[in-house]
Order: sequence, then structure tokens, then C-alpha cells
Amino acid sequence: MSDWHAHVTVATVVERDGRFLLVEEHADEGIVLNQPAGHLDPGESLFDAARRETLEETGCEVELESVLGIAQYTSPANGVTYLRTTFSAQLVREIEGARLDKEIIRTLWLSPEEMRRESDRMRSPLVMASVEQYLAGRHWPLDLVYYTA
Repeated sequence: MSDWHAHVTVATVVERDGRFLLVEEHADEGIVLNQPAGHLDPGESLFDAARRETLEETGCEVELESVLGIAQYTSPANGVTYLRTTFSAQLVREIEGARLDKEIIRTLWLSPEEMRRESDRMRSPLVMASVEQYLAGRHWPLDLVYYTA
């Protein structure tokens, strides 16, 4: 029996005035741009993970609005397979002076055009694909995700 498993991750797409919240962060492949994103912790819901990761990486509290998609991606950089649930979220508030995760260099608000110009710096193709889903209006209700005991 193999000990292989997919890494379960979450991400949020947060739009404000036509710009999208991104983080510039240190990764194995160098300095990259990404949505607020990260791994699901044991015992945590996907919803809680998305809100937590957004807060830890950006200092922003958000309210989840919809599911943008569920993607499977195998990184050519490390061979790891990720199962990523991406949510759209509304900014509730920015916490001034919030301590961000150590990998985070800074937060940015970029337009889709600016993001496309920076496509070679995206952590994965999922970053732009998620924004394209958002812009195309491909939003599913949050109750698409449910939990059983």
C-alpha cells in the first residue's frame, strides 16, 4: 500500500474595485505571486481554512461568498498533487499592522491585466485560472460543500 496522498488546499479570490488581492511570497521556486492560499489543517473545515489562510497571509478578514471551483494540479516543481478548493470572498476589514506568515513579503491589489503581465511569476496556473473563473461569473453556492459526521 502506498503512502501517497493529495495535498488538500484552499484559496480565496478577493476583488475590490476591479483589483484582486495577491501575496508576494517566498516559495521553493523563488519569489512568486499567489492568492491567499494554504493547506487544510486537521479537523478544520474548508471554509475555516480559507478564512484563516487569508487572515494569516494578508491581514484581511473576509466573508466567503461562493465556490469558484475545485482543481487538481500536479506541480512540476516538486511533483506534489494538490486538490484545491477556491472561494470568492468579500473583504470585511484589513487589520492594520497584522503579523503575516513569515513567507509573505507583501500584499498587492492587481488588475487582471497586471496579473496577466506577471503570469511568469504566478505560483501556479491556478492563480490566473481562478480569477478567470471569477470574471466569467462561474460561481457556485457555498452549500456545494457540505460536511457529514
